[in-house]
Amino acid sequence: MEANSLSDITMHGIVNCDTIKKAKKWLTEAGIAYDFRDYKKQPPSVSEIENWAKLVGWEQLVNKRGTTWRKLDPAIQASISAELAPKLLADNPSMIKRPLVIKGDQAILGFAITSYEQFFA
Repeated sequence: MEANSLSDITMHGIVNCDTIKKAKKWLTEAGIAYDFRDYKKQPPSVSEIENWAKLVGWEQLVNKRGTTWRKLDPAIQASISAELAPKLLADNPSMIKRPLVIKGDQAILGFAITSYEQFFA
């Protein structure tokens, strides 16, 4: 995370992702300050991903609906595990489900208005 952090909330993702844009708009309209981290410019480390996996579960972090996952060798897809996922996601950050929002020791994945309303209440 950047040293000049504005808040204790960080959204992780990719700038041009439509779901990221919706989540950013919701947070802004709700008056919630957050930092944004672009995976393309500042890829997460294996240890960061391991920590995120503790918060949301490694299975949830892996976006199996995206192009990056579908292009993976089927043998790699079949062998993914809690041990292998952090390295695979660090090497392919586009494969991390987004947005991933971290608030203190809590996290939420994806974007749904009702989930955000509860998470930020």
